[in-house]
Amino acid sequence: MSIAPSRITGLVLAGGRGSRMGGVDKGLQTFRGAPMVLHAILRLAPQVGTIVINANQNIGPYEGFGYPVWPDQLGGFEGPLAGLQTGLAGCETEYLVTVPCDSPFFPENLVATLADALVAANADIAVAVTQEDERRTHPVFSLMKASVLPSLSAFLQEGGRKIEKWYRSLRFVEVMFPDASAFRNINTVEELRRFEDS
Repeated sequence: MSIAPSRITGLVLAGGRGSRMGGVDKGLQTFRGAPMVLHAILRLAPQVGTIVINANQNIGPYEGFGYPVWPDQLGGFEGPLAGLQTGLAGCETEYLVTVPCDSPFFPENLVATLADALVAANADIAVAVTQEDERRTHPVFSLMKASVLPSLSAFLQEGGRKIEKWYRSLRFVEVMFPDASAFRNINTVEELRRFEDS
């Protein structure tokens, strides 16, 4: 791996409202016997030096997993970029990688693959991409230099909320992953039940 894991902070994004799941906190929903956020933590932990959780509600239960919990600096559930800003602001390593709490299948080589591409392209941010029926970017799965914080803060202050529009303003590289199903996310109770058995 071209960047040592100790130089990377892993940020688990659990700050959303869970509106498509009836307003429940997605990260704390049980999936295959454990809260969804724990699946993300266990998958990410071997790939990074330290982990932080971004959450805006149920702070106590999230703290129970043994990692720092950082609420958005921007109020009002402003989406993943607000969580990303919070993660970058508190990040004490050179790099930050993000994963969402509702995608329990992401690759065990996610960080290494993104890191190799970031270094090879001399980019500021590396974003996961898959190709199934169509090419899809997965910008909540990204590795970036912590130094992109001023760019993100300026983008948010100008009212920007689209994560793709922001990262395309940087030196970016999109990194193809062969298994699109690894990036499936669980948004509804029906999906929770369906993937439970798959």
